[in-house]
Amino acid sequence: MTKIVAVGGGEIGRPKENGKGFYPIETMPIDREIIRLTSKRNPKLLFIPTASGDSKSYFEAVKNYFGKKLKCECNVLYLINNKLTFSEIRKRVIGSDIIYVGGGNTLYMLNVWKKVGLDKILHVAYKQNKILCGVSAGAICWFRYSTSDSRPKSGKENYGYIRVAGLDFLPLTVSPHHTREINRRKALIKIMNRTSGVGIALDDCSALEIIDDKYRIISSKKSARAHKVYFKGKNLHYEKIEKSIKFRPLKELMGRDKVA
Repeated sequence: MTKIVAVGGGEIGRPKENGKGFYPIETMPIDREIIRLTSKRNPKLLFIPTASGDSKSYFEAVKNYFGKKLKCECNVLYLINNKLTFSEIRKRVIGSDIIYVGGGNTLYMLNVWKKVGLDKILHVAYKQNKILCGVSAGAICWFRYSTSDSRPKSGKENYGYIRVAGLDFLPLTVSPHHTREINRRKALIKIMNRTSGVGIALDDCSALEIIDDKYRIISSKKSARAHKVYFKGKNLHYEKIEKSIKFRPLKELMGRDKVA
């Protein structure tokens, strides 16, 4: 059984950058669903913070939230300055129930993963019933492509979005932070105009949950939405995907037709 939960964005109670207080917890219903998928009361969660430069404070927030509040057994995989062997990395990943990837620089993260072989290990984990999930960069990395602002700024403040090739576990193009980042819609449309298949636009606090060959959209806020984006010839289709308790066939989502 394969399981992916891709969260478009949302906070888990991280400390604010100015040191004054904490961001609110926004994704708890989604995160409870991630835990439910393990069928364990205290699942082992491995946090991978590569995209944030192996942020120690990010892991502290994960421990406070997933550990203290949601009762997971939390561990972390630091890769940037840790010289772990391939077998050590594999042992940590395969020994976990949940692989939770944090947000940050998607392109940098994927490059690091490929250097140490984590991309290959995650493919094994995907086939071994592990829950692959995460927010922002940690949501879009599992798919064929994503929209990302990961390029170096090169002195320019507004340098736009690019298409980044992900792990390609499923042939979708996924884009996070819709509605919050106003240029995401335009960027995704532009990318899908030259990319085969369909794109999935996820608002913050919405998530694409995929179990084997079925999917559904879930959210932690009533206003959070997801949309399916594709072209038929020169005609753009930008269609709302309804949230649902029930799962639907994944082939419907990946086809260039309206979701019923």
